[in-house]
Amino acid sequence: MIDLEVPSAAKAQAVARHIHGVAMRSPLVSLRQDRVPAKIYLKLDNIQPCGSFKLRGAYNAISRLPSNVKKNGLYTASAGNFAQGVAWCARDESIAVRVIVPDHAPEAKIVAIRALGAHPIRVPYEEWWRTITEQGHPNETGHYVNPVGDPDVVAGYGTIGLEIMEDMPETGRIIIPYGSGCLASAIGSVARDMRDDVEIYAVEPTTGAPFAAALENGEITRVTYQPSFIDGIGSGSVLPHIWPVIRRIAKGSLVVSPGQVEDALRYIWRATYTVAEGAGAASLAAALADPDYDGIVVCVVSGAHINRQELFRILGDDG
Repeated sequence: MIDLEVPSAAKAQAVARHIHGVAMRSPLVSLRQDRVPAKIYLKLDNIQPCGSFKLRGAYNAISRLPSNVKKNGLYTASAGNFAQGVAWCARDESIAVRVIVPDHAPEAKIVAIRALGAHPIRVPYEEWWRTITEQGHPNETGHYVNPVGDPDVVAGYGTIGLEIMEDMPETGRIIIPYGSGCLASAIGSVARDMRDDVEIYAVEPTTGAPFAAALENGEITRVTYQPSFIDGIGSGSVLPHIWPVIRRIAKGSLVVSPGQVEDALRYIWRATYTVAEGAGAASLAAALADPDYDGIVVCVVSGAHINRQELFRILGDDG
């Protein structure tokens, strides 16, 4: 096992040029908020072409694969968003894509995966998580696009940190949804390379916050994970190859409840007229929960995929 390879600012600049014209430079939107003194900005990667930041990493990795590798097909493991990024990148070359998804994955993400021409394979959560941790599945063929270890994937995510620090050099704190930890590690690595005093915080749900537990105990700690509409983040354990990296980069993990995330999702809808999934709204939930911070906070809104029924339930009359 090797530690996660995270990008420098110079690496992120080179990757940004490579993915330009495929993944968009997402806007940094000011959020007027009278209840807290912090100046909150939303980094809206939920409006990427396939609905999440994952397109950045997927394209950076797949576009660099040799043709003889791609012709044998690709497969990955994903709760939905990375799968869509892979499928989106593969469809123009007619590359076959299979996706191992956990049984609790939202139907909205399954529909989107199929619409992009990929084939989702539902498996129990434990089998899906084992595919992630073991970086592949014994019953699958083709090239495994590793969502939590491929350096090109992670470098693609680092371009978000580059854009934040270029657009808002005074940023004091960046709050990033924590699923595998790759996104927080990549953004944090680049942002802190550009200015080493910027604070990097992860955000996790109360339904599964292993990074917070690991930080508290000083070692990887198993926690109980309960699936919820906040499906893009939260798990039962920190990945071993990411732990040494993320503990160095992040100042802490902010834990938020489903109710707080619902409030934040409604706020994003009213303020930007864009849809955030649970994971994407969690960063704002964490920012709103800290009224004492008076610096500039950037909340990474990571994705937009949420079941329609859940969205209507949460938005209520606002929808």
